[in-house]
Amino acid sequence: MKRQAKDLDRSARMIRRRTFVLGAGMLGFAGLLTARMRYMQVDQADQYRLLAEENRVNMRLLPPTRGLIFDRNGVPIAENNQNYSVVIVREDAGDVTAALERLRRLIPLSDEDIERTLRETSRRSAFVPVTVLDRLSWEDLARVAVNAPALPGLRPEVGQSRSYPLGPDFAHVVGYVGPVSDYDLSKLDDPEPVLQIPKFQIGKVGVEAKLEGDLRGKAGNTQIEVNAVGRVMRELSRYEGQTGNNLQLTVDERLQNFTQARLSGESAAVVVMDCRSGDLLTLASSPSFDPNKFVRGISSADYSLLTGNKYRPLANKTVQGLYPPGSTFKMVTALAALEAGVVGPEDTVWCPGHLTTGGRRFHCWKRGGHGHMNLHNSLVQSCDVYYYDISQRVGIDKISDMARRLGLGTRFDIPMSAVAEGLMPSTTWKRERRGEVWRPGDTLNASIGQGYVLASPLQLAVMTARLANGTDVAPRLVKAIDGVEAPAPESEPLGLSRSHLLSIQRAMNAVCNSRRGTAYRSRIGDDTLLMAGKTGTSQVRNITKAERARGVFRNEDLPWERRDHALFVGYAPADRPRYAVSVVVEHGGGGSKAAAPIARDVMLAALGDGHPDLEAYPAGHRPAAEERLDALPLRHRPDPASLRSRA
Repeated sequence: MKRQAKDLDRSARMIRRRTFVLGAGMLGFAGLLTARMRYMQVDQADQYRLLAEENRVNMRLLPPTRGLIFDRNGVPIAENNQNYSVVIVREDAGDVTAALERLRRLIPLSDEDIERTLRETSRRSAFVPVTVLDRLSWEDLARVAVNAPALPGLRPEVGQSRSYPLGPDFAHVVGYVGPVSDYDLSKLDDPEPVLQIPKFQIGKVGVEAKLEGDLRGKAGNTQIEVNAVGRVMRELSRYEGQTGNNLQLTVDERLQNFTQARLSGESAAVVVMDCRSGDLLTLASSPSFDPNKFVRGISSADYSLLTGNKYRPLANKTVQGLYPPGSTFKMVTALAALEAGVVGPEDTVWCPGHLTTGGRRFHCWKRGGHGHMNLHNSLVQSCDVYYYDISQRVGIDKISDMARRLGLGTRFDIPMSAVAEGLMPSTTWKRERRGEVWRPGDTLNASIGQGYVLASPLQLAVMTARLANGTDVAPRLVKAIDGVEAPAPESEPLGLSRSHLLSIQRAMNAVCNSRRGTAYRSRIGDDTLLMAGKTGTSQVRNITKAERARGVFRNEDLPWERRDHALFVGYAPADRPRYAVSVVVEHGGGGSKAAAPIARDVMLAALGDGHPDLEAYPAGHRPAAEERLDALPLRHRPDPASLRSRA
């Protein structure tokens, strides 16, 4: 059927409209394309000419400046020094071996350096710079810079390297930094590009590692133009990035130096803590090591000396070391019994030198016994049988609860590596962890800080501070971040009976200041600074029946590693507690002989602005104290005329 003329005319008009719209669209698109091409080829010609020549424009990351670390008084503990280095970029150098040989004609470069560089460049992307040498002298750096046109792919750089001006004093607290390793990168799901910068340093242990996020900062970048041989022609743009935050710790540099010097020759640990705020003034672990050696790359010989030392200088004994607390634990058992109402302060226990339970005899340290003992005298003379007896009445679970209340068996949240939790056993713990029932003998051992009980020097210092002021004061290591004061944890009362706490405090005072006290020989002579405390000796070996029959070996007659640990905890001034101290001397023998004298010297140093006042010692002790203190390798020696107590 033929279409009508009207329909044909309508179809023709529609086709013409569509043709016009399509043509206009195509013309408009062509116009836009022409305008864009003109803009790119004329107006932006210079910029795109540079960007098109990719080998002439490089983007480089700028490592951020690491934050500094200071002590409580603003003394630098960790700082940054300038470091001159030479790096190589494989894609710019071409033949890496030939480039390194050319470099060797200018500066000393060993075969080991070349082999290491070749190995590193083969493992990394072609555009990633690899450090050939660092810690160059200014003369060597200038020689490389002058010859840069003849050294394609090699460039001198000026960066920063971490430095620890106080050396071993704060090695265990602050830790150290080192180059990013493959192991470090493997622990991160999405490593920041800054970690690919050659020899970029991050915290490995201690505060440096735990507060890496605060200290590192944010990387900057620079865009540079280079010529055909790789010489930098000009800098196109630069963003410096963000410097890391500075940290101020609670530690006291003068007191730390004194304490480390006082521990010289010992395998020991000392913690000093502010009883009110929880500030940690000293965390000294002996022997120590120089962290600067790790930053620069410690030699195999030096590392072997550290790992082969039986005194374990790499271990931070203040927070990692776990020891049976010995008699320093007796205050815990006493308070548990007092609070449970199973014993009163004046109730007595007969000590014949031993107590038999379950067919086993548990001995007191005094073979002939102490006779009738009440709470006060049992702490002053450190009678073991008293605590064997009352522990059976109160039970291990209540003793364990009291220990945790006082800070034992607790991992405190401070930015240090491998902070130990310790061990405060209970009936549930032994059943779940060992699949065994709790036995009466276990309770007796735990009552005097032996058996399964383990505590760190940090925990013992916290326990002592809580006994001194009756609150749950917690340790604090960071005082401020970038000038902003870090809030101290709020302390709450422990909820202990005031009279019970006073009974413990009076007994601890008498331990140091009564003639029958086990620490009387280490008392403080100034009545305004009297120290209260408790000695402890923890066994590291079993004493057989045969040995008891013929007489127990003296510690001095045993090999060092079989001797008892020596401990002391204390606080001062006794009537207004300001500082708490804990001392552990590994295999030191008796606490009264090895640990208490150290505690007195350190406590007087804390009260005396980093150095003891000789007038604070009993008159008869001053000559020996003066001789001992004069022999210490201290950085600061105060004018004798200016020595005054801070208390």
